[in-house]
Amino acid sequence: MDAPTGFRLPRICLPAPHIDLKKWAVIACDQYTSQPEYWQQVADTVGDSPSTLHLIFPEAYLGAADAAERIRRIQQTMRDYLAAGLLQEREGAIYVERTIGGRVRRGLMLEIDLEHFDFRPESRSLIRPTEGTIVARLPPRIEVRRGAELELPHILVLIDDPEGTVIEPIAAGREQLTQLYATELMQGGGHVAGYAIGDAESARLQQALSALVDPGTFAQRYGVAPGTPPLLFAVGDGNHSLATAKSIWESVKDSVGMDHPCRYALVEVGNIHDPALEFAPIHRLLFGVGTDVRRALAEYFGERCSCTEQPSAAAMRAQLAATPAERHAAGLIGPGERFSVIEVAAPSSSLAVGTFQAFIDDFISRGGATEVDYIHGDDVLERQSLSGDCVGFHLPQVSKSDLLKMVVREGPLPRKTFSMGEAHEKRFYIEARRIDGR
Repeated sequence: MDAPTGFRLPRICLPAPHIDLKKWAVIACDQYTSQPEYWQQVADTVGDSPSTLHLIFPEAYLGAADAAERIRRIQQTMRDYLAAGLLQEREGAIYVERTIGGRVRRGLMLEIDLEHFDFRPESRSLIRPTEGTIVARLPPRIEVRRGAELELPHILVLIDDPEGTVIEPIAAGREQLTQLYATELMQGGGHVAGYAIGDAESARLQQALSALVDPGTFAQRYGVAPGTPPLLFAVGDGNHSLATAKSIWESVKDSVGMDHPCRYALVEVGNIHDPALEFAPIHRLLFGVGTDVRRALAEYFGERCSCTEQPSAAAMRAQLAATPAERHAAGLIGPGERFSVIEVAAPSSSLAVGTFQAFIDDFISRGGATEVDYIHGDDVLERQSLSGDCVGFHLPQVSKSDLLKMVVREGPLPRKTFSMGEAHEKRFYIEARRIDGR
């Protein structure tokens, strides 16, 4: 099904039955970008075995001198795997269960229509980003995808289905589904299993998704004017990967035609109301800090800014959690063994991440730091902030209950506002999809 719901049932490549899935499945390429040692451990585990590691470009290496050769090798491996029959195609949606930390996250593999996706800040399309897209980050990702015969999805999109009409009925009938794969995941990633969805369930889920974008229901749910363009799929993880796919599609569609597989992208759809779906903040780590950050914060925000020193990271987090909602706060770690809480009164942004990202952008533009990275996990931020000339901004969590309402009313949130779980909880690659038109 295409318009007006912006999706269709997918054609998916799964690894052949003899492949060791624990070595095949690796985590999303946009994770552990400041920890190349993680990816070295993955490489040591995988070795020469068939693996999605050989089909992706971990973003920890995007700026490496051998990037062009790495892309050539990835695309050749795609051709080799297809020629050797290591990937086998099947039609139809797949129900996915990811078990980690005692929680079971449920998802649905579908193809979404890039004709219905617009990543610009003013987007009112059926498929929208939840966060701002950094267009400057797209070119190296476009080079990786351009000319590739396969896409491997780590994109997670959200639906707002409080009554549980789409995915939950499939989960309730899981015992009647045919299991397609199941494996433990490396590096503490938990367990994942996928199940084939039959024709009757496929028809029902398509009807349920269509019902979510009923104009009257949508306007009432979000408190917006009748006729406001509805949002069905909100990109939660992998926004830049989907923007890359969109950019490629726009560049080729006039030459390949509207039926080409590049028009679509394979994603996992999840319900934002799934109790197992936990949001975590994405922290900021500044490198090459040569200026007193606390003084710069005081100068930038003026009398609205206060700084309270804390004896430990735990005390810093406790103070951060106790900050009144009308003030925006962030923990500050480093340089060295130093912890603080920065509070800003009368903030102009809706979210703390917007308040402090504006400062960070200005601070870097003035030469206060050389660059910023986006860090998943409190412990990772603390460890890296306490070394060298780094300073970490520990940001508060965003409530998922308000997320889509803010996107509908205000547009995409500031870039890298939240993470759907910690780094090790991100999507692992199992499925692939042909995008070469063959």
